[in-house]
Amino acid sequence: MSAIVTLAALPVAALVIWALLRSHVSDRFVAEPTGERWHGRATPLVGGVGIFAGFVTGVLLAVAVGAVEPSSELMGILAGCTLLFLAGLADDLYTLRPWMKLAAQFAAAGIVLASGLSVEIVANDVLALVLGLVWLVGITNAFNLLDNMDGLAATLAAVSCGVFAVHAVALENQNEIVLPIALALGCACLAFLPFNLRADRPAAVFMGDSGSQVIGFGLASLGLASSWTVAGATLTGMLLPLLVLAIPILDTTLVTIRRTRERRPVTQGGRDHSSHRLVYYGLSERQAVAVLALLAALLGLTGLAYNVLNNARVTAFGVLVSFVVLVQFASFLGDLEERSRRVDPGEPPSLLRALVSQPRRLVEVLVDFVIICTSFLVSYLLFIDGKGTDVERAIFLTTLPVLLGVRYVFFVLFGIYRRVWRFAAPRDLIAIAAATFLSAPVALAIVARMRTLSGFPLEIFLVDALLCSVLVAGSRLALRMAPDLLAASRRGPRERTLIVGAGRSGRRLARELRETPSSRVVGFLDDNPSVRRRRVLGIKVLGGLDEIETLLGVARPDEVLVTIPDVAPERLAAVLQACAAAGTPCRLVRSHTEITRSPLVEVRAE
Repeated sequence: MSAIVTLAALPVAALVIWALLRSHVSDRFVAEPTGERWHGRATPLVGGVGIFAGFVTGVLLAVAVGAVEPSSELMGILAGCTLLFLAGLADDLYTLRPWMKLAAQFAAAGIVLASGLSVEIVANDVLALVLGLVWLVGITNAFNLLDNMDGLAATLAAVSCGVFAVHAVALENQNEIVLPIALALGCACLAFLPFNLRADRPAAVFMGDSGSQVIGFGLASLGLASSWTVAGATLTGMLLPLLVLAIPILDTTLVTIRRTRERRPVTQGGRDHSSHRLVYYGLSERQAVAVLALLAALLGLTGLAYNVLNNARVTAFGVLVSFVVLVQFASFLGDLEERSRRVDPGEPPSLLRALVSQPRRLVEVLVDFVIICTSFLVSYLLFIDGKGTDVERAIFLTTLPVLLGVRYVFFVLFGIYRRVWRFAAPRDLIAIAAATFLSAPVALAIVARMRTLSGFPLEIFLVDALLCSVLVAGSRLALRMAPDLLAASRRGPRERTLIVGAGRSGRRLARELRETPSSRVVGFLDDNPSVRRRRVLGIKVLGGLDEIETLLGVARPDEVLVTIPDVAPERLAAVLQACAAAGTPCRLVRSHTEITRSPLVEVRAE
């Protein structure tokens, strides 16, 4: 309980910010109004000074009373935070170039990794170094980008610190430096909020880069120290930092993708973050911050539950819940972006309804959960006698959550949940196969790092990938066919249509008629012997044009549509004559597509 002295970070940070706002120092660190933030007046950038002062004070007090040893890892984190604080302060004052800030971030990350806080979840030293650098620099920049709305970065940081602190108390084997760092940083962020997130008043202070970089780097270091520094860490331990910091990671990923597509610098500010989209939706700034904080708390507590319970079945179910939440939230943000582009977006639906606005996508995630679990179980039973030994069952239960998580990630990366399966093409099925087969070796490598797989048949992963690909593709084809089957069961009498010509024009017309509830294509007529008596688009080619008199009686169409673009006059006359004799209307359908390469409007300069 001696770590309670770190709570002194709250009054220290508040006092420093209060004093700076009443001094002339704050006049030199000012953010002028720009299009990157919401503020409309010059605002001091000294909040980061208070956050850093409170954080360092809290940690040093913990060292002074013996709550934590002044280990090299702890001193390395403080040194890295100090370096980024100074770099951020210089950026707030002089505006550093992006490469200078990046150099400072890599230097700080190097200090932490050199101090002994290394990544132990992978055996390869080079890979561990790269992973550590990417994690520390990536999360630092994530919070730097996230500082785009009053109270947002500090609130999410406080939530994350709270989860790390509870995790440190709940687990006895936790790294001792986690609790004091989490408490000190979280309290410093809480002290900043009353000055930044004020009711009905603009912010009195911003944290600036000197604050956002310290917060991001401190949380990234907590993520390493909480679980990734333990050799042979469990899956639940590996998931904790990812879930605790899922919102900053997701927001930075979406912003990076969008700005890259638009060929804008990622480091350039803008109003395209998750928080901005929520405000465009109609929420106030405080409501937007509250929604993101609630989502971050939900994911953080989910990760905390995994670690405390440490049950493979609970973890597998938790992976499902986490991905459902993240996929639905990402879909919601995408819908908000589309709404913002409309001239008249109309009244927004309720927030709860908007978050579940993609029920089909939710069904896809749930169906995939069942398929992934089923395919892996079936593959396991094919190669194992009975239920297997205790070791084999333990490996199965360890592997299943890993496979679920990795496969979901690959499905997201390959855009499986962004496709309209009603209009699926072969390339969509190839994407499913690629995502499924590529996820198998990645999951295998993660499990092999966690425990030995000796005696466990590796063929299970290959068979599972094949079976899962077939089942997922089948589920998507079922989703494609379901609306047609459901609509067919509810339809009344439909107009029967016979199409003359199974070429490109005929196939295009058949596809269009399938989307027409009142029409049904009963067959094709075509003189091409290679398709006669066969099926095109699932529709049978009944015969040639010379058989039309007989086939009109067999097919009993209500209408005949001729789609052959260059039909000979005598052939067309024979078709018209047969239709007239049978009393069946006949029409000639011509489709013409022309792509013009000339400009639509020419303006001549004089």
